[in-house]
Parts: sequence; structure tokens; C-alpha cells
Amino acid sequence: MDELIEQIRLATQALAEFSVHLFNPTIRLGVTGLSHAGKTVFITALVHGLVRGGRFPVFEAMATGRIARAYLAPQPDDAVSRFDYENYIDALAAKRLWPASTRQISELRVVVDYQSLNGYQRTLTLDIVDYPGEWLLDLPLLTKSYEEWASESLRLSRQLPRADLAKHWHQHLATLDPNAPENEQEALTAARLFTEYLKACRAKNYAMSLLPPGRFLMPGELANTPALTFAPLDLSTEGPPPPGSLWAMMRRRYESYRTVVVRPFFRDHFARLDRQIVLVDALAAINAGPDALLDLQHALDQVLDCFQMGRRTLLSALLRPRIDRILLAATKADHLHHTSHDRLETILKRLTQNSTAKAELAGAQVDVIALAAVRATREAMVRRGRQQLPCVLGVPVAGETIAGEIFDGETEAAIFPGDLPEDPDELLDSEKKSFRGLSTTSSKNADFRFLRVRPPVLELTDSGVFSLPHIRLDRALQFLIGDRLE
Repeated sequence: MDELIEQIRLATQALAEFSVHLFNPTIRLGVTGLSHAGKTVFITALVHGLVRGGRFPVFEAMATGRIARAYLAPQPDDAVSRFDYENYIDALAAKRLWPASTRQISELRVVVDYQSLNGYQRTLTLDIVDYPGEWLLDLPLLTKSYEEWASESLRLSRQLPRADLAKHWHQHLATLDPNAPENEQEALTAARLFTEYLKACRAKNYAMSLLPPGRFLMPGELANTPALTFAPLDLSTEGPPPPGSLWAMMRRRYESYRTVVVRPFFRDHFARLDRQIVLVDALAAINAGPDALLDLQHALDQVLDCFQMGRRTLLSALLRPRIDRILLAATKADHLHHTSHDRLETILKRLTQNSTAKAELAGAQVDVIALAAVRATREAMVRRGRQQLPCVLGVPVAGETIAGEIFDGETEAAIFPGDLPEDPDELLDSEKKSFRGLSTTSSKNADFRFLRVRPPVLELTDSGVFSLPHIRLDRALQFLIGDRLE
């Protein structure tokens, strides 16, 4: 009954929004990605390019001069934080600092006045919705019972390399009797140790991606509430939990999490999206080794399964909006020489091939690209002995290390990140070592070194405007909104 009521509510909301958008065309673009994938930088660069004018030769409407102007407008949702574009662009341009990571939902509205291909003056409203990818991984919980989630979480935690990271939590778990009377202190300890395990999995040494519940890693205003004070129990019996038991307590709080956190996010934000870009820091997973890549693959499968995919039609818009275009973007392409960009795209295609096939079968358009929303490096060929190595030049962030050298945040360095293999399966097999690269201190499995580098020094044009250098940001714009500007 609850699901039916939710479907009716979504259909009513879609009908109301469709009647408005019929006369004022609007795209609600969702921007997400797992931790440190570059969501904030992507949105900042996209908005700056539209509003201030970027170098976008592949973005047809701008390249041909059909866009008269683009400007920021007040966002439509009064209860949602505004994306802090002005401070983010100041951090990038004036301070050469990367903006802080996304930790909550935010929105920004951009209005684009343009000339259609047939010569008419038109307006498109672009509502950009920024949300953490970790929250997206919570959506499958809507169809899972506490017992199913607990079983899956335990099974995953007992696989390497997670098992070593879950050791302290597992030790406490072994002392818990699910049928014993509920105990607040045991619940608090279990939730704390479970959260520490999730945080350890996310550390760059391991770069695990499949880590629901997402709010355990970024609790915000829900910190220390019962809705975030639960953990999986090792359940050896079936059937309902005994009343007043620890099991019943954990199940009740899990249900509260779904009710208070997951369902409102789905109803108020996710279900209203028209198009979506998923940013993926594949380089971090590559650096951490095959286990991290396989984990990323499973996480992306769950992410893509969440979308109500399919071609957007009049009927689907009236009954329930469905995302009709999804762009999968491997970020930080500027950390690689351009000769490896195609291989980076191939790796992401390999990781998402099953989910992409489902989306295309449903009628959605899917594209995969390697991009850098803000390019922070230059390229150079560096001689090492008799070899010419394709390197990138940039200023590593203070504290980054390579080959025992610690960088100060001011000195430019030539970095040879390594050659990505032509066959992505070589990265998924820890026994294959046919590709070459620099060894890393963060993983025994990786043969690559990708350093964090500072944003570039920007030069003003004669008109006093600066342009953010990028890699394929214009291609992303063309795919995501280009057809609506025709």
C-alpha cells in the first residue's frame, strides 16, 4: 500500500511539473559521483563556461553563437541549499584551491537564452542538482529488508581486503546475541565500529566504493540519532525477531533510516531528474588495485540500476519522469597523457558494460567519456635513459609524495603516471603485470602513480575574463543538453 501511495504521489508531482515545463522547457540535471570524483569542480566549470563563455568547440549551440546569454536565476526549491558557485570559482581562480567535497544536496538554476535552428528565440532553464553518490547507493535499500541488507553486508565484509578492515567490528559482532534484550550501548558500539569499518574501506589505500548506508559516512544533521545507530547482526534464524530484542531494535532503526533518509531523497529529488551525469574517479581505484576496481564495478552496477531509465515520452512524463540520458565520465583525465585517454574510457566502459546494456535496451542514451572539468596539467615528453616517457606537468598538492620526494605545493613536477593497458581485464587480474608504470606506496597491486595537483594559473583575456581549461567538458555539455537547444 505504501508503494502504491508513493507511485500516485510521484505521478501527481510529475503531472504538475510537466504542465509548467510545457511552456517553460526545463532540464533537471543530476550530478553525482562517489567520494572525491570531482562533482563540485564539474558543476563550477560547467556553469562558468555557460555564464562567462568557455572554449567549447564541440558544444554546437555555443560554438556557432546561437546562445545569446546564460545567467544565474533563483533556484525553485526553497528548502534546498544553493550551490555556492561564487565561492567555488573564487577558490579555483584566485586561491588555486580545489573546492570542498559535496556533503549535502544543493541546486543551481541557469537560464539560457538561445536561437533555435529554425531561427526562433527560445529559453531553456537548466536546474543542476548536486548530490553525493553515496546517497544514491542507498536507494536499493528501499527494496531490501533489514535481514537481507545485514546478510549482504556481512558477506561483503568477510571478503578480502575488507575482512582485515572489519576485524574489530567482527570481534564485537561475535559477542552480540540478536535475541537478547535490546541494549542502547551495544547498539552504539556496533554502529560506531561498523562506521569505522566503512571509513577504512573508503581510504585511498583501498578505495572501496560499495559502502551503504551512505549517511554513515556523511551524517550531517542526523549524527547520533537512532536512525543512524544500527548495524548488521549475524542472524542464524529466520522469522520475525522477538519483541524487545536487539534484533528488533536494529530492524526498527533500519526501517527508520529508510523512512527518514532514503525515501524522501528518492521522492523529493531523485525521481524528479531528467538527465544524469555520473562522475567516476577510476584512477583512484586503478591506483588501489584489482579489488578496488571490482568493488567500483559492483557499485556502478547498483548506481545504474537505480535510474528509471528509458526514452522520455509524453506519457512517461505525465505518469513518472524517467532519465533518458546518462553520461558516465571518468574524471581527472588530465592526470594522464592524452595517449591514455581512450584507454581510460575503455576501462570505464568495461566496468559498466552490463548496466549500460540494460539502459540502452530500455531506450536510454548512454555515453562514456574521459574528462577533466578543469585541466590542471600540461603534457611533455621526458627522457629517462634511452626512453621517452609521456608525462604530465603540474604542481602537486603540498604533502603529496613520489619516490620519497615530498612536494611543497609550489614546485612544478614532471610525473609519469604509467601506461594504461589496452585490455582492461589486465587491471582486474592481480596476476597480470604486463603494463609499466611507477610503483606506489599506497597499494601492493597498483603500478601507477596519480598525484593530486593544484588548479592551474589562469590568465585573463583582453576583456578581463578568464576561461577554465578543460578536457571534453564541451562534449559532456553537448550530450547532456545540446539536443534541447536545437
